[in-house]
Amino acid sequence: MSEILSIQGLTKNYRNVRAIHDLNLRIEEGQAHGILGPNGSGKTTTLSIITGILRQDSGFYRWFGEDPYPAQRKMIGSLIETPHFYPYLSLLNNLKIICDINQSDYSEIDRVLRVTKLYDRRKSKFSTLSLGMKQRMGIASALLGDPKVLVLDEPTNGLDPEGIAEVRELVIQQVEKGKTLILASHILSEVEKICSHVAILKKGELLASGSVKELLSEQEIIEVQCSEPARLHEYLKDSGLTREIESSNGTLILTLNDRVRPEEINAFAFSKNIILSHMVSRSKSLESQFLELVKE
Repeated sequence: MSEILSIQGLTKNYRNVRAIHDLNLRIEEGQAHGILGPNGSGKTTTLSIITGILRQDSGFYRWFGEDPYPAQRKMIGSLIETPHFYPYLSLLNNLKIICDINQSDYSEIDRVLRVTKLYDRRKSKFSTLSLGMKQRMGIASALLGDPKVLVLDEPTNGLDPEGIAEVRELVIQQVEKGKTLILASHILSEVEKICSHVAILKKGELLASGSVKELLSEQEIIEVQCSEPARLHEYLKDSGLTREIESSNGTLILTLNDRVRPEEINAFAFSKNIILSHMVSRSKSLESQFLELVKE
């Protein structure tokens, strides 16, 4: 796959507030890439810089392997924060203004309104739309010109469950059509449902990046008790069976490596002449893993 976006050493401060610091990230063609983090983690600042709204203090980014230049904007559709349109104009006339700005043909308007299921409201004033419809209108404007890349900042923020589902379905459809997606969100479940890859930010720094399956997959946790927990702990450290071992009041809490089954722990302990008196299996939730990454 070819490189769509490369970010290297990106840094931005607002006076004494550090928004992002030395951010490095690579996004390839066809990926649905989530930028995940709590509020204040630097997601919107990052997207605002790569879409040309803000200027970074240091570092650089490249689109499609090249330094940014104005004509690139035709290949990038974006919705940063809240959609802004003239409230007293119809959807049709608002989108005509967007077409004039980005030099898209008016014939694109019907297509994007149908894609976002707003065609029947094309003559309605923007002020009459529900919040979910306004978000879809923002995505409609981002789709004008059929860009290769969509950059969306919290597109489901503030929506009710029905609105969230509508926007999610719309975004997934665009990914399935082959568009590269860069999606900022603080909602873990939305990133998991939409994205193939994720970068996790906290206070402007990159904590982790990779495939969603690798970073946010549910891990199996085993609680075991035995007569010699310290000895079992030592054996397990070098066994290759566990990713993490914690000890709490005589109970060992084991995070298993991929494809390791609980019965293998029991068999391993028995092979070392250690009899387990207690074993409970549970899963580490996606939410708990995310909270562990971003906690103080």
